[in-house]
Amino acid sequence: MSRLKDLRKYVDAELDRMPDPEKRISAAAHLYGVSLAATMLAKKRGLDPELASMAGMLHDLHAYRTGSYDDHAHKGAELARQILEELKLTEAGETDLICSAIYHHDDKYAVDAPMDELLKDADVIHHCLNDVAKPVKEKEQKRFESICAELGLTKA
Repeated sequence: MSRLKDLRKYVDAELDRMPDPEKRISAAAHLYGVSLAATMLAKKRGLDPELASMAGMLHDLHAYRTGSYDDHAHKGAELARQILEELKLTEAGETDLICSAIYHHDDKYAVDAPMDELLKDADVIHHCLNDVAKPVKEKEQKRFESICAELGLTKA
C-alpha cells in the first residue's frame, strides 16, 4: 500500500468516530477536497504532490477530532507529527514540511514557505469552490483571486 493510502485509511478511521453523520460527510469532503487541490497545485508548482496531498489529508483533523477550531492549525501540526511518526510514513524532513504547512495554513494573510502557501491555497480552493453560491470570505478574497489568475479560472 502507498503512503498516501495508508494515511487515508488512518484518517478515514478517525472520521468514522465522528457521531454526527452530516459532520462526518462534510469533514471527509473537505479533507479529500483539500488533498486533491493540494496535489494539483503541487504538480503545477513543482512541489512534491504526495507530501502536499498528505498535508491536505491531515490539515483539519485536529478540529474534527476535538470539535474545536481553537488554535486548530498549531494543534493540528502537533497531531500530524504524532500520526506521521506513529505510522512511520515520512522521513524527518518530510514530516517537518507537512507539519509546517499545517501549522501555517490558517493565516491566509501571511506569506510563508512554498508548501505552506500551497496548503493555504488548496484550503481556499475548497472553501470557495465547494459551494459557489456562498460568498468568498474577506480573509480569502485576495488569495482566491490570485489562485484563479494562476489557474486561468474565470470569476463568474
